[in-house]
Amino acid sequence: QPLISSTKWLQLHGLKRNKLSLSQILSQIGFRHRKDYVTTLGKLVASRYADGLFPQYKRAQDGSVYNLTAKKELILHFVDCLMGAIELYKQRMDWLTSESRQIFGVIQEQCIVIVLDFGTVAPTEFDLCRDALAMVLLEQVTQIAKFNLIRAAQDLMKWQQKSTAVSEHTVKSAVTWLWKLDHMTAASHTSSVEALLEAMSDEAVSS
Repeated sequence: QPLISSTKWLQLHGLKRNKLSLSQILSQIGFRHRKDYVTTLGKLVASRYADGLFPQYKRAQDGSVYNLTAKKELILHFVDCLMGAIELYKQRMDWLTSESRQIFGVIQEQCIVIVLDFGTVAPTEFDLCRDALAMVLLEQVTQIAKFNLIRAAQDLMKWQQKSTAVSEHTVKSAVTWLWKLDHMTAASHTSSVEALLEAMSDEAVSS
């Protein structure tokens, strides 16, 4: 993944450590309204000294009540932190749903085979498919270790016999191979399955 996107994701994972969950925020801006068991009454009774003394917040999840003691400045600080966190999530979602990731998702494995099954698409759709595949090769495959391309057809077609190390040269070679493919090629009912089985036969491949 591009460095900037990975950095943002690390920042998102750091939100919990930065104490921005609801429970963590509440513990920093107030204290929990306590209950204790009163033997003579035979039930839990909440302390009443704080009633009317502090603003109170009741959690919907468990019904617990917090007495809020923080000054306005601290509340505004958490507002800024939360707005920053929301912006990071928005940026991450924008990145996850952009360009080749919108079609293929994010490739996380280090050794993959892409199986191409164009079926009977029209020439314009065939070119759109190849555009999308070239995009994923240039944007995502360049970030992993090894890859291969296999086209499902009656006479199965492989870019390389086995998964090949990623480099500028191999990615360009794969894109060139992709654009040299014929639009229509003879297919059988089992060609897709055969292509998948061939992809899985490479022991180095993880996806």
